[in-house]
Amino acid sequence: MKDIHFCKYQATGNDFILIDNRSDFFPKQDNKFISHLCNRHFGIGSDGLILIENDPENDFRMVFFNPDASQSMCGNGGRCAVAFAHKLGIVDVSTQFVAIDGLHQANISDNGIIRLKMNDVEKVEKTRKYVRLNTGSPHHVEIRKDVEAIDVKKEGAKIRYGHSIEGINVNFVEQMDNGQFKVRTYERGVEDETYSCGTGAVAVAIAMHKIGKNTAENVVLQTRGGVLEVSFEIKKKLLGLKKEYENIWLSGGVQFVFQGNIQCDF
Repeated sequence: MKDIHFCKYQATGNDFILIDNRSDFFPKQDNKFISHLCNRHFGIGSDGLILIENDPENDFRMVFFNPDASQSMCGNGGRCAVAFAHKLGIVDVSTQFVAIDGLHQANISDNGIIRLKMNDVEKVEKTRKYVRLNTGSPHHVEIRKDVEAIDVKKEGAKIRYGHSIEGINVNFVEQMDNGQFKVRTYERGVEDETYSCGTGAVAVAIAMHKIGKNTAENVVLQTRGGVLEVSFEIKKKLLGLKKEYENIWLSGGVQFVFQGNIQCDF
């Protein structure tokens, strides 16, 4: 038996297990074990597992697993990874790291807010009913009048499994009187509603701008777990290209929850 040390972090209710894997000991091909760690009844419990690893050209590499052991980019997970790397002494108040979707920059403010730079968005698919785009993970964004009344797990799963073999994350959005947006998200890989989703918040902010529901380039979003802010710039038109989005930043709080050891038999 072997003890694995872990830390638990949460970012607006999106919670993650973080493990220092710079010695490359973790069995990344063991999907059953990864799912076990994320299981809230038999393991530690989380919306995902994050490994911090060495990278020859950057401060660290973030390897993110969903509870079903699939890999993707995670905005809130990326912000928690930065907090964990800071705790390990790998980074100070700013960093550049690599994830499955490429390079990311981030910085830590004195009040604990962590800002994460996301990849540019090159294409936004807009229809009368929904907007779809990729912000590191694919997202479906749909406006509803009363998001609190939605059965997010049921309706989200219907869209997620009806989209394609790969599936898609689903965000239901309601515009509030103060110009902010209320968001509820169904995440693939978790296969349920989560309290917050970073790539989803970015997708909602850009989608609302794309369809004219918001003209500002800084958007406040109310998730079930707290407040996230997204800022962006509109890309300049070049050679007839449509307006898309760059210099995208996701900001919000991150909190250390607890740490411990869990036994495994690999």
